[in-house]
Amino acid sequence: QVQLVESGGGLVQPGGSLRLSCVASGITFGLYTMNWYRQAPGKQRELVASINRRGNTNYADSVKGRFTISRDNAKNTVYLQMDSLKPEDTAVYYCKAFETTSWGQGTQVTVSS
Repeated sequence: QVQLVESGGGLVQPGGSLRLSCVASGITFGLYTMNWYRQAPGKQRELVASINRRGNTNYADSVKGRFTISRDNAKNTVYLQMDSLKPEDTAVYYCKAFETTSWGQGTQVTVSS
């Protein structure tokens, strides 16, 4: 069974930065595309960024140029570096392995002055 543990969220001012981490277990991590999603209050969960096993990345238009996804296969960990944060980035952030059904508990990111 896939287990995912997200961390690194918090309260940050507009223009600030955060780095999220997600440790995965129960899968051969290096073989999976890993995704970061977010869900804001009253909104549907949306895909923010993806990284495949070769390290190729894709981003939602709303975060392109501000967020960077990366992975460390030796540590079974995927990261999301978030810079130039905006209030509209406020959400609970989740990671997920592609084509699996498990979700972690998420980590709250709040961007506010």
